Amino acid sequence: MSNLEPKLTIPQDILTPKQIVTELNKYIIGQDNAKKAVAIALRNRWRRQNVEGDIRQEIMPNNIILIGPTGVGKTEIARRLAKLAGAPFIKVEATKYTEVGYVGRDVESMIRDLMESAVKMVKEEQEEKIKTKAEKNAEDRILNILIPPVKDDDAEEEDNKETREKFRAMLRNGIMDDREIELEITQQGPNGMAVMGPMGMDDMGINIQEMLGNMMPKKRKKRKIKVKDALPLLIKEEADKLIDMDAVLKEALYRTENSGIVFIDEIDKVAVSNSKSGGEVSREGVQRDLLPIVEGSAVNTKHGIVHTDHILFIASGAFHVSKPSDLIPELQGRFPIRVELNSLSEEDFVKILTVPENALIKQYQALLETEGVALVFDESGIKQIAQTAAHVNEEVTNIGARRLHTILTTLLEDILFNAPGDLEDMNTAIDEKFVRDHLDPIATSSDLSKYIL
Repeated sequence: MSNLEPKLTIPQDILTPKQIVTELNKYIIGQDNAKKAVAIALRNRWRRQNVEGDIRQEIMPNNIILIGPTGVGKTEIARRLAKLAGAPFIKVEATKYTEVGYVGRDVESMIRDLMESAVKMVKEEQEEKIKTKAEKNAEDRILNILIPPVKDDDAEEEDNKETREKFRAMLRNGIMDDREIELEITQQGPNGMAVMGPMGMDDMGINIQEMLGNMMPKKRKKRKIKVKDALPLLIKEEADKLIDMDAVLKEALYRTENSGIVFIDEIDKVAVSNSKSGGEVSREGVQRDLLPIVEGSAVNTKHGIVHTDHILFIASGAFHVSKPSDLIPELQGRFPIRVELNSLSEEDFVKILTVPENALIKQYQALLETEGVALVFDESGIKQIAQTAAHVNEEVTNIGARRLHTILTTLLEDILFNAPGDLEDMNTAIDEKFVRDHLDPIATSSDLSKYIL
C-alpha cells in the first residue's frame, strides 16, 4: 500500500450527502433511493480517509448495485457522479470483458484504466499549479528567438531587457500571434506500432510502444510556425520539465487505492440464467474474474501494483432477461447494497422535459435559437408529449426517458428541416393541438410506433 499521508479528496464543507443529492437533482428526476445510496457511499470515502488508527484499513467500501429498467437514470447517475467525485472515476461496460483465455479485454484492465485516469487527474492539477511559470518560460523561449539576450555589455543588457518586456506585453496581447518563427520542437517516438495477442495483450501493446519510444532518442526538428501555434507546444514542453512525475505517480497510486470508484454498467448482461448453458460459460467466467478484483487483489499496472481492497464498485443493470440472483453468489455478496430504480410515470416525463438544466426542450430551444427561431412549448403541449411517451412505452417497449428523444425528434422534424428560410412563422408554439396533429397518427398505430417512436 502507498505510504502517503491521507488527502482530503472530498472537502467536508462542500459535498455532504445532502448536497450531492441536490447536485444530482439538477439533472436526474426521481430515483431518490439511488441518489441517497451513492451520496452516502461517496461521502464515506472521505470519512474513511480521516479515520485514525489501524481500523482505517479494516473499513471496506459498501459496493452498490443499481437495478431498474432501461432509461430511468442509472447511467446518468454515473455520468454526474464522475463530475462530483473529485476522485479517480471510470465507467466501464461489463460486456466489453471476456474470461481469461478468450480473445478480448480481461477485467483487470478496468483497474489499469482507473490508474491512468488518476495519473491524468493529478498531472492536470500539477499543470494548473505551475501554469504561470510554464507560460513565462515558454514566452522566454519565444523572446530568445525574436530578441536574443545580451550578456556582455551592461548598457545594452538593460536596453535589451526593456525591449524584451515590451515584446512580452505584445505577445500577451496577441499582437505577435501571426508572426512566424523558426522553432525546434521535440518529435514523439515511433507511432502506429500495434501488438496483437490473447489475454489482455491490448495493454502490453501500449507498454511496448512506450518502451521503444523511451529507448530511442527523441528527435528535435526545426520548423516554421506561427507564434500563436508555438506557444501551446512550448507551454506543454515547459510544464513537462517542471512536473515531478515520480510524485505524480505516487499520489495517483494513493488516490486510486483509497478513493477510486469503478462504475460497471450492464452487469446484467454477464448474469447467466440456470436454464442456459454453452456459450454462456464465458459470461460466468467474467463474473469469476471480476470477483477477486471486487474482493480485493493486487493488479499490475505500468505505474506499479494497485491494491483494489478499498476501491468502490458501483454496478448497474436492467435485469430484463436475467435476475440479480443469476449472478454467482460470491459476487452477489460483494454488492451488499441493492437499490431498485422505479419506472418513469407521465408526471416524471413532464419534469424531465422541464426541470433539469440539460432538459431536452431547452436543448432544442438552444439549437433553433441559433437560426433565429423562437421555439415556445406550451404547458398543454408538454403534458401531451409526456402522455404520448408514457402510452408508447406501455404499448410497445418500455425504454424509459429515451422515448422522449425519439418523440421530440419526430415532433420537431419539419421545423428542424425547414428552419430558417422556409418557416412561415419564426415564433413556433408547441401546444396540445400541434402535438396531437403530428404524433397521434403514429402513436395510435402500434405497428407504426414500433418503427418510428
